[in-house]
Amino acid sequence: MGNDLIRVGVAYAKPELQTVIEIELAIDSTVEQAIKASGILQQFPEIDLNRQKVGIFSQACKLDKAVQTGDRIEIYRPLTQNPMSARRNRAQK
Repeated sequence: MGNDLIRVGVAYAKPELQTVIEIELAIDSTVEQAIKASGILQQFPEIDLNRQKVGIFSQACKLDKAVQTGDRIEIYRPLTQNPMSARRNRAQK
């Protein structure tokens, strides 16, 4: 790895599958550039960056945030159920 490149991971999880793609890119790259460079959008065409939230190590961020070496960029799926309702339903069972 050259001095002008950084290594990051791009992660996306479905209920039955988790994918993490490791890539190298330029130091001044953004979250959006890393996602596009990873090829994950072609692998999972249901991902819509205009609607889905993203983050780095579980901390939500914007697509224009600069990435650093070692970052794990996460693409979050839309919630199918309110988390409070889900907890309440589990507790009732």
